[in-house]
Amino acid sequence: MLDRDLSLLYNVTTGNLNKAIRRNKERFPSDFMFQLTRKEYRSLRFQSGILKRGAHSKYLPHAFTQEGIAMLSSVLRSKRAAYVNIHIMRAFVTMRRILSTNISLKRKIDDLEKIVTIKFKAHDSQFQIVFATIKKLLVSSAEPKRKIGFR
Repeated sequence: MLDRDLSLLYNVTTGNLNKAIRRNKERFPSDFMFQLTRKEYRSLRFQSGILKRGAHSKYLPHAFTQEGIAMLSSVLRSKRAAYVNIHIMRAFVTMRRILSTNISLKRKIDDLEKIVTIKFKAHDSQFQIVFATIKKLLVSSAEPKRKIGFR
């Protein structure tokens, strides 16, 4: 997650979030947090659509891993920070569970497709349609849901 997104969740400014991190730099090794490169940031801005003047920082944003987000709770000591951290960690766990389930399910479907193709060559085109539809459903179920609400 990016610093600006986390600052919105924690209800602090991005500048204050980054100040707290700079004061506790030893708690954020490179596998917890890193700064995007200019190329990564441009790509991210391009994907965001049309930019409004003044809506984006002139500084390169920081990206946080799950561990970095967990560490933020020790730096931002508030009830809001603890509450947000709990929900973010739960979201990571849920996302990981969904992805692993879909990967396992996709493998099983691929295996089944091979077996069906070998045994039922006469109906091959009909089965291809069925398997294509199942795969589309898998992809759409793995897409993240919209907004998560916080109190």
